[in-house]
Amino acid sequence: MTKPDPIRVMIVDDHDMVRSGLAVFLEAFDDLELAGEATTGAEAIQQCHRVQPHVILMDLVMPEMDGVAATRAIRREYPGIQVIALTSFDDRDLVQGALKAGAIGYLLKNTPIDELASAIRAAHAGKSTLAPEALKALLEASLQPPEPDYGLTDRELEVLALIVEGLSNPEIGDRLVIGLSTVKTHVSSIFAKLGVSNRVEAASLALEHNLIDRSATVSSAESHRSTG
Repeated sequence: MTKPDPIRVMIVDDHDMVRSGLAVFLEAFDDLELAGEATTGAEAIQQCHRVQPHVILMDLVMPEMDGVAATRAIRREYPGIQVIALTSFDDRDLVQGALKAGAIGYLLKNTPIDELASAIRAAHAGKSTLAPEALKALLEASLQPPEPDYGLTDRELEVLALIVEGLSNPEIGDRLVIGLSTVKTHVSSIFAKLGVSNRVEAASLALEHNLIDRSATVSSAESHRSTG
């Protein structure tokens, strides 16, 4: 009986020690083979065509291009390649991001080697393997009530962000280069949609429900102060 070809595995991780350890791990199994290595998500994408792996062990937290973005790009360009997220983090957003990007598995780096080998075989067969921590994170996410959708337009979100910064209506008009009457119309619409009666309530609700990108708002305010 002809022995089947080994499963070709590519390791993507920015830490040399991790890649070396995983390469040694693969040598312990006759049906697994190291196809290649990459230190960044961008390099992983470039390597896919050359080394043609069956399964990728993908770190998620890397410089330049993270594992989630790399997984999304690889699954789009090479749908036959399966990706297992292999990371030290069980953060809920990271788990959801990796799986939405197309990863078939999510395991932690402390996974026993026999379980990791089984996960690689399962991925090659199109079957998912999730660490208990990942399953817990997904369960917790499913139990969270969805954020309310207030139906704000893109312009209203811009105005709301400036309200959070503490800008007055004339200042908002100057920042967005729109008339004062237009600003007042947007503010009134925002208050109505959010069900609030003043700027403080609007800002508080915006921050509570993450309606705006707070970091972008802060950087925008700092930029405005530096040029003012």
